[in-house]
Amino acid sequence: MKKVSVLIPIHNCIEYTKKCLHELNSPLANSEFSNYKFSIIVIDDGSSDGSKEWILNNYPGITVLEGDGNLWWTGAINKGAKYAFEETGSDYVLLWNNDIKPHSNYFVKLSEILSREPDNTIIGSKIYNLFNNRIWSFGGIFNPKTGKKYMIGQDQTDSDKFNKVIEVDWLTGMGTVVSKKAVEQTGYWDRQNFPQYHGDSDFTYRAKLKGFKLKVFPELLLYNDTSVTGYSHQYNLKRLLVSFTNVKSKLNVSKNVKFYRKYAISPLAYISLIVLYSKVIGGFLKWNTLKLIGIKKT
Repeated sequence: MKKVSVLIPIHNCIEYTKKCLHELNSPLANSEFSNYKFSIIVIDDGSSDGSKEWILNNYPGITVLEGDGNLWWTGAINKGAKYAFEETGSDYVLLWNNDIKPHSNYFVKLSEILSREPDNTIIGSKIYNLFNNRIWSFGGIFNPKTGKKYMIGQDQTDSDKFNKVIEVDWLTGMGTVVSKKAVEQTGYWDRQNFPQYHGDSDFTYRAKLKGFKLKVFPELLLYNDTSVTGYSHQYNLKRLLVSFTNVKSKLNVSKNVKFYRKYAISPLAYISLIVLYSKVIGGFLKWNTLKLIGIKKT
């Protein structure tokens, strides 16, 4: 029987963790999956809200690993993956967040996919925005020549084109299944350069360059609570400036430049970064100006 470890990095937000573990434990504890055994590993990176104690008291079968608050997402995933592969003999790790919810048949479908896909496939999920049931991600694209990097289907209504298996360039850090073989040949996640954002896309794109196939399976449906994702400037000037350096922000300039310096194969690729920040600053100025005359962004 092959083993799959579900890795859940957390830092406070205990109410999300409670809901997440309840929704995970029920299907994993009460269902039979042919030839696959699932277990949960929580990586608690210095929570101060009693998360560890609550988990151990309510779910003694769950493994809790501890960090000092400086692991961030990438360090937490590395810690969990190393424990899964080296201590529990897991064959795969499934990347998870405490703010996502799986469809009721998620693990049944995942077991079926695992049984037919070779271990050189990295498996991705179709992710909905929890609040509007529009697609949040159907995998990602990165063009090293033009620099275009985006998530497929973002904010689009689901349709036939999102209901077939596709190959992509990178995958998000939720609902992604990675084999031990992929980690052995690709290396672990890059904590030094990408402690938070790009940690997922860097690893999966690197794996693709090593010859692994990245596939998104539409039957693997997740719901993402986007209200707690990352750091938003909220149209505040101070927060906008902070967003350019904050580790939690997808607008972190140094991390974006590092990704392009690592993978771009043409100077033209950097134009995409210039366009990105021009749009961000332009949108900030536009909506703050309109706010002065009573028009608010909906």
